Order: sequence, then C-alpha cells, then structure tokens
Amino acid sequence: MDIELDPPNGITGFPLGMPAQTVKEAAAALGRVKVQDDGSASRFSYMKVTVLHPQFEVVFHLEDGRTLTAAEVWNPRPGPEDVTVRFRGIDVFRTPALRLVEQLETMGLTVLHSEPSYWSVPRLSLGLTRVAGHEVPLDTDGGPLYFQAVLTGPADYYDHLIA
Repeated sequence: MDIELDPPNGITGFPLGMPAQTVKEAAAALGRVKVQDDGSASRFSYMKVTVLHPQFEVVFHLEDGRTLTAAEVWNPRPGPEDVTVRFRGIDVFRTPALRLVEQLETMGLTVLHSEPSYWSVPRLSLGLTRVAGHEVPLDTDGGPLYFQAVLTGPADYYDHLIA
C-alpha cells in the first residue's frame, strides 16, 4: 500500500474538505475505525476518525465536526503488507529523520524546528514528529532515527509558527 502525502490537499484517497461520512466509509476500507467526538467542533474535543490497521494508524482530524481538516499518518510497523508513505518521492518513514529534513530544505522549503521532537513546514502544512512510544533505533543525537508521525493540513495550518 502506498500513501502519498500531498499537503495542503490531503493524502491518497482523503482530500481535505472530504465530508465526515465519506471519511468514515473510506477509512473502513483500510482497517478498523474508531470515531471520537462524532460531529463535535469543540476546540478541545473535536471529531477524529482513526484507522487501526495491523501495520499502521491514520488519524483523520475533523476540527469543524463536518469535514476533513488534517490527516496524521503514523510510522508503519513491519508485517505482511508493504506500506510506504511518500512525500514528493521520498519515503518519509524509511529516510533518517535528519536527512529528510535536509532533503526538504534542499527543495527550497522552510523547515522549522521549534520543539525538540517536532518539525513543521509552514505554508505547505507538513508536520513531523520523532516522539516514539516504544523502542526504536536512535540517531547520533539521541532521538529516534526515523520520524514516527507526519501530519498534512490546509495551507495555513502551521503558519502561526512564522515570526
């Protein structure tokens, strides 16, 4: 399975702006679905649709309670299916994190590193994290060797981080 990240438009099969019911139906084709705060648009408990596949998870954020506003893909686990997540041809979870950051910068993208384990690309709306909840290979800086999750959002999702 290939998942292409296409910020600020969404990910393969899940364009931003997709209606909630369509998100739930399409997500069910990928794995078991968990819906949290169905229809809610509260700032602190908005609607999320999570796909729980044996090898990966995707959290679909529906911050307005009605449409897809962001998609967060978690690092695939080993298993029988080949799962690849790409951004402009780069394998996001098999390219060492710090090398991936360099590749993004080489593309002329501005990559912000405002917190120890988080990177973001404003105006494109790509967010990356190295936070891991389990044992993973470590890089020379002590952080996880690979990114553990990536989020795509609308064009202005991370623009508040620009000074």
